[in-house]
Amino acid sequence: MSSVSLTPDGRAGRTAPAVDGTLPPNLPLSGRPLDARLPLALLEAVKAIDTPAAELDADFVHELRNKRLGLSETVLQQIRRYADAVRGRQRIGYDEVLALARLIGRRPDADLAFREAGRRWARAFVDTVGGVRRGAARTLPSILARPIAYGALRRLARRHMDGTLVRHGSTLQLEITAPVSADAAPRGVGCGLYEAAFRESLSLLADADGAVEHVSCRSRGDARCQWRTDWRRR
Repeated sequence: MSSVSLTPDGRAGRTAPAVDGTLPPNLPLSGRPLDARLPLALLEAVKAIDTPAAELDADFVHELRNKRLGLSETVLQQIRRYADAVRGRQRIGYDEVLALARLIGRRPDADLAFREAGRRWARAFVDTVGGVRRGAARTLPSILARPIAYGALRRLARRHMDGTLVRHGSTLQLEITAPVSADAAPRGVGCGLYEAAFRESLSLLADADGAVEHVSCRSRGDARCQWRTDWRRR
């Protein structure tokens, strides 16, 4: 499948502003091909954010398509491509997703976009877990449900997030060596993608709703990104 290059507004030759007017320096990020659900969630989040809430006349919709990345024909084509890749169980090259994350990081609403994408991504990969297992992880007594939920979360972290999930008593820690959005925006905003996905997957599989702390970050010079949460049911 051939890819289509994107510009911040869906057209060539223009650049959207960064979150604080400057972009962070690029980190030496590399990795294996990534789950196609990730770039699909990124673009679907941008599309949702850029879609006006009210119905608009045709002329104004055409104008918006020229101005808003999420409504551009280029993005719609890429969404279809990534959706096909998900159905075909194909993965997307790391560098391609990295470029997409850095593009989104130039938006003034990058934090909103990354967190919305993280929630969408988590819902998509949690759906790969069988319904019986999901139900057991949420409804059985904790002594039975926790091992089921933890096993499912570990597999999801490895297969879909290229990460490692470790349990220390009531604490869970997610480690990812090369988060594709680590340098996408200033102040580690891009890491909100993984934080939101981690929190959403905990909610969906373990009925947990605790705060997630970003304890280590590649953008701060650490060797890897780490997120930690106290794993408790609601």
